[in-house]
Amino acid sequence: MPELPEAEIIARGLNKVLPGRVIGSVTVLRDDVVTGPSRRFAAALAGSRFAEVGRRGKNVVFTLDDAARVAVNLGMTGRIMSSPRPGPHPRSTHPAVLFRLEDGGCVTYDDVRRFGRLTRVPRAEWTGWSRRLGPEPLARSFTGKRLHDILTRSRSPVRSLLLDQKRIAGVGNIYAIEALWFARIHPRAPANTIGAAAAAGLHRSLRKVLRRAIRAGGTTLRNYRDANGDEGTFGRALHAYGREGRPCTRCGAPIERIVFGGRSAFRCPDCQDGSGLP
Repeated sequence: MPELPEAEIIARGLNKVLPGRVIGSVTVLRDDVVTGPSRRFAAALAGSRFAEVGRRGKNVVFTLDDAARVAVNLGMTGRIMSSPRPGPHPRSTHPAVLFRLEDGGCVTYDDVRRFGRLTRVPRAEWTGWSRRLGPEPLARSFTGKRLHDILTRSRSPVRSLLLDQKRIAGVGNIYAIEALWFARIHPRAPANTIGAAAAAGLHRSLRKVLRRAIRAGGTTLRNYRDANGDEGTFGRALHAYGREGRPCTRCGAPIERIVFGGRSAFRCPDCQDGSGLP
């Protein structure tokens, strides 16, 4: 599933080419990826001008000239690609929504499994919509102390807490696992048992991993592509996620896969000691 770095890369790419351009029409090919009636969604956007493309959590956000937004949650396999041509992007395999631009270009939302969602958020509703998400982990206001405060309020496994979008926005399984590896914290450790010093280390690790992933263009395991249709390369730099049985790059012990909360986690049995866990 695309996470914060992937959404950030897509937003940056689109923000280079979309501001100032006008949506001529919207064609919804798959009604189930749009919130509300598809005809109403399409009609509300026709004639709008892109003001900015940004990100909130895992969502790519189109800001329009009337200050309404289109929040695009990429789900598991969603992709947004821009093309100067009038039809779907050449690398699109499962186009779901086409934003046809007045200058002849086209923005394609492509989604193999169609778990993504496009939502038009009117100007008056944006603040409330955004407040339903937790703080941005790369924001200046997100400090080690703030993370520690969030951790102390929950007995959930720390990996599960990091994935809770209402507590911290944008972090998914890949980057949570990598940050916990760097911080030497077991993924199942109860969040409220992590002290201030360990929380500060996790804070540094999380921000480091997210920034490195952004510089690498994100992580492509299967479906993710940037706004040009290109793959991200951070998968080559993973230390724990998906490396079951391979040696830890820090100590050499084989990486273990564990399952809890219905999802796989990966950890080094030596570097991320689980002794004493309930």
